[in-house]
Amino acid sequence: MSCRAGCGACCIAPSITSPIPGMTQGKPAGVRCVQLDDGNLCRLFGDPRRPEVCRRFDYDPELCLDSREQALTVLAEWEHATR
Repeated sequence: MSCRAGCGACCIAPSITSPIPGMTQGKPAGVRCVQLDDGNLCRLFGDPRRPEVCRRFDYDPELCLDSREQALTVLAEWEHATR
């Protein structure tokens, strides 16, 4: 399997401490990344400015489950558990 087009859960739910173009301090959990377009696709995909943590994040059936909503819920729970 691969990422669901238009999901974007990994660009919203988790915090990212690495600088992101347009978000030099990273982003807090639950905040939409400024690089996420209206179709929930990363504008930096394939761009060398994309943070390493984002490049390394990949589809995982245990995380992504069957829908965007489920992925948002799981990611938010994992974020909360790792604070």
